[in-house]
This record gives sequence, C-alpha cells and structure tokens, in this order.
Amino acid sequence: MPYKLTSTDGIHTFELRTGSTLVVGRAPNSDIPVIDPTISRRHAEVECGEAGVTIRDLGSSNGTFINGTRVDASAVGVGDVVTFGKVAFRLNAVAPPEPRTSGGAKMSPPGATIVRQMPLGDGSGRLGTPSAGNSAQSAAELDKNRDKLAKLLEVSKGLGRATDLDTLLNKIVDYAYQVLAVDRVAILLGEDDSDLAPKIARDKRGGDSTRAVPQSIARTALKDKVAILSDNAGEDTRFGGQSILIQQIRSAVCVPLIGAEEKSLGIMYVDNVTTTHRFSDEDFEFCIAFAGIAAVAIENSQYAQRIQRELLTRSNFERFFTPQLAKRIAESQETIRLGGEKRVVAVLFSDIRGFTALAETMRPDDMASLLTEYFTQMVDCVFRHDGTLDKFVGDSVMAQWGAPIGSPDDADKAMAAAIEMIYELDKLNAQWRAEGRPELQIGIGLNFGEAFAGNIGSERRLEFTVIGDTVNTASRLCGAAEPREILFSEEFRRALRTAPRMQPVPPLELKNKSQPVTTFRVVLD
Repeated sequence: MPYKLTSTDGIHTFELRTGSTLVVGRAPNSDIPVIDPTISRRHAEVECGEAGVTIRDLGSSNGTFINGTRVDASAVGVGDVVTFGKVAFRLNAVAPPEPRTSGGAKMSPPGATIVRQMPLGDGSGRLGTPSAGNSAQSAAELDKNRDKLAKLLEVSKGLGRATDLDTLLNKIVDYAYQVLAVDRVAILLGEDDSDLAPKIARDKRGGDSTRAVPQSIARTALKDKVAILSDNAGEDTRFGGQSILIQQIRSAVCVPLIGAEEKSLGIMYVDNVTTTHRFSDEDFEFCIAFAGIAAVAIENSQYAQRIQRELLTRSNFERFFTPQLAKRIAESQETIRLGGEKRVVAVLFSDIRGFTALAETMRPDDMASLLTEYFTQMVDCVFRHDGTLDKFVGDSVMAQWGAPIGSPDDADKAMAAAIEMIYELDKLNAQWRAEGRPELQIGIGLNFGEAFAGNIGSERRLEFTVIGDTVNTASRLCGAAEPREILFSEEFRRALRTAPRMQPVPPLELKNKSQPVTTFRVVLD
C-alpha cells in the first residue's frame, strides 16, 4: 500500500514508494528535504515495505518522535504523528494511482519518468470529452469538465483585459494558482532559437521564486514543441541536470507557448517540490489548454506594444523625415538610443538674407505668418526629394541626405531640393508682392562628406542630427552665398551623378579651414 507523509500545517507532502528507503535531512539533496534548524543534515531514514513503514533515527541532535515518544527505530501506523526535531508529519495511506492512458501521446521509455510528452496541435488533448473507451460520462464528470471549461473561459476574458505585458504575466500566474495545484509558476520568453529569458517566477505564497527553471526541461519543450509531464524529474535519465536534483523537483509540467504560425514565444512551467505523481492526465491537458490561451494573450500584448512604440516613434520622426523614411526608422530596434555612427552625407543649409533688418520693420504676428509659409514650402522641397529636416536655426534651414539611411544619389537629391527651393521662393515672392507683403531672398550652401550621425542629447530629450567638418563647411558656404545663389564644394561636385549648369567661383577663405575651398555656383534661369 502506498503512503505519504504530510506536514501538520498541510504545506509539505512526500509520497513513499513501496520498497524505497528515503533519508530525511536538512540538506537540499536529501530524499525528504526539511529545511529547519532543528533538523540534522542526515536526520532519519524512512523505509516503506510490504509490511508498512519504519522510521530509524540516524543519530540526530534533536531526535525523532512517534506520537510524542522519542525512538531510535520503530514501525509507524496510519494516522501516527512523526516528528523530526520540531517538524511534525502525519502518516496517511493513499489510494494507488489509476493506470494512465496515452491517448495517442508519446509514452516514456522504460526507466524514464516523463509519463507523457504531447506534441502541441496534434489534437491529443480531450478536455471536456469522454474518456477513451467510454460512450458517456457520469453526471459528476460532466459537471467537473463544465467547471474546467468555465474556468478557461474566465481566464480567456481576464487575460484579454490586460493592458501591458508585465500586467499580463502577473495575471497569468494569478490564474494558474487559482486553477492548478502547484508550488511554483514560471514563464520564460524567447523566440524560437533565442535564449529563454525569465520574465516571472512566483511561489504559492506569492513571493518571487529564486529557484531556476531546469533548462534541460525547458529546452526540450521549446526545441521539440512538446508539452512535458514528468512524475519525478529527478529520476529521469534524460533530465539529468544538477538543478533538478538540487531543487528536489518532484512533479513538473512544461508547456511551450506557441503563437501564430507555430512561432515559439517561450515556455510556461509549473512544478511541485513535495509530492511525486501530483499531476494527473487531466491536469496535464488543462495546463496545455491554459498555456494556449496564455500564448495568444502574450502574443497580442507584444504586438500591441510594438504597434504603440512604432506609432510613437513615427509621430516623433515624421516631423523631420519623410513618412516613408520615418516608417523604416520606426520599425528598426536601433533608433531610440544614445550614440550613432559615421555616415557619408550631403548637407544643405539655407539662410534668409537681411532677415534681422527685415524683422525690425514688421509686427511679430506678420513675421511669424511669413516665416510659417516660407518654412512650409522649404521643408516640402526637402521631403519631396527624400531628405531629412535636421533642424531650424533661427531663420536657417538645415537638411541632410544619407543618415540614417542613404542612397547612391544623395548628392543629386540635395541639389534638386536646393534648386527647387529657389524657384518655390520665387513663386512665394510673386504672391507676397501682389499682396503688398515683404519679399525674402535666400542663399544656399551644399557640401558632401563624412559626418557623425545619431541621436545626440540626453535620455530625456534626444535629437537626431549630423555633426562634423562636413556640416560646418556647408554652413560656411551658405553664409558666403549671395541672395538667390547656390554654392557647393568640389567634394559635392564629385558626388553628383548628373551635374546642373554651373560656374567655378574663386576659392573661398572659410572660417576654420586652413586652405581655400574650391567652390562652384549653380547657374539658375
């Protein structure tokens, strides 16, 4: 007859197999680990035979007692209280487990204790259906399955209301403890071939569990996409990891979290450290159904968070990039971080000539209206030619091509934008002239070369920009340009695939340049 020792507080239960001799001790690798200062490392032996159960003290400091009497060795009867040190257990008889049926699932080879290994999606789970070989279920069985299905429906609705991934994972664990008799629940996430990262692990008292999930079990479940039920993982030769033995894991269920298109999201793991043969076939199938619902909720949460992040990033970047480029940047995982890289860029500076004197003659509201119309048209010119608006500096516009994503014709696009800016301003001036409003004139400078590109600033406020000598030279060329003039460097000329009509100008002495800069101007109509 099988027996079990159950602590009087009901927390710990250890099953005793006929023909086994188990050591009770404080050491974590004891057969019956009892972590208490009154327990010796090797405190006592519990022998379970055909005739019953015998207790032998192993010379412990605080003694072994049966119904309050200290003993060296003695038989124990059902209902007797056995106390090791100051920790009391009661001996109870248990009914032998019913034979398990495979129902098409893989059975364990001889000597293994993984009693079932079920490929997900094979239809093996039959939660709520009659058992194999039975044409009908009893009313009690039907009521039991209705209760399970009702719980799963409640879980599905509850998880669907989670607002973010952390909240969702906490809800999954809470529901797991409500519907499953387990000591620990853990969820590890990671895509198909990536390392599994622990996201949450909690014991039944509600505290964070520091015990690691056995990687041998987790890897098998994820790699083979199979749900695993083990009677006693520590005795299974295929799961010989030291963590299983050290943690004294008895029964365990590990189910891969499979999302859409058979994508592995991670694993859900539950175990019991005090009772062997704790999980039944029904528990196993219920875990699989529960994990399926959890996987859908996790995938939906991850998808929603990704959409939210991309929308936020795009809304920020679309102020400076074309919508198409902003979309590509938002979909990249490398965009919102400090730092950057060296890029080859084409840089454009445009500046209003005589702006300070003009501003002194206009009302602030009129000046703001004029600048808004002007900047709108200039930015549109940049965007129409796939450029990036770097910044406004007073009445100047800075744009660049090549960062964070470049193309072989960046210089041609920058030149096309510069020429269009001149002609669009001509149209604006004609309109303003007819309305009796002041006109504006601009000079433009272009340069091409290497610059540092990236998010510059602090964690609170990042600004994507390009910096370096290439940028400074473009700004100096802009400063030297006459009204309605486009000046560009020799480096920019060499980068052009199709050059406009141009004329060389005398080399310019620019600030912070040791040698005069070879310069050209565009011949405009």
